[in-house]
Amino acid sequence: MEKTIHQGRNVKRFREMLGIKQEALAIDLGDDWNQRRISLLEQKEIIEDPLLQQIADVLKVPVEAIKNFDEEAAITYFNTFQDGSINHGHFSPNYNNCTFNPIDKIVELYEKLVASEKEKVELLQKLLERVK
Repeated sequence: MEKTIHQGRNVKRFREMLGIKQEALAIDLGDDWNQRRISLLEQKEIIEDPLLQQIADVLKVPVEAIKNFDEEAAITYFNTFQDGSINHGHFSPNYNNCTFNPIDKIVELYEKLVASEKEKVELLQKLLERVK
């Protein structure tokens, strides 16, 4: 039996990982959106491709990530590092062949998020100056 990926739940997961509130996502998606509509969207198992692409663009994640992310598979994958069942073809069953520091990646993603938020603030300031 093939397991289906719950795309709405994945939108919620990515939105939460990026620290974005439902209200902020609604604003970024346009005038037709509000917090309640985002909440309903996150309950949908399948999201239409054009809308999913729009959401992926706003969240700055690949649409494939939302379509394919399986939380259970990710947890199972990361748990294999703790039980020593992966040996990456080396003699030691506990050999970790990680080529990057996960903390560095988190910092890198956070810095990108901060830069993106700064861009939004600058854009909003420019828009406010035009209105005055």
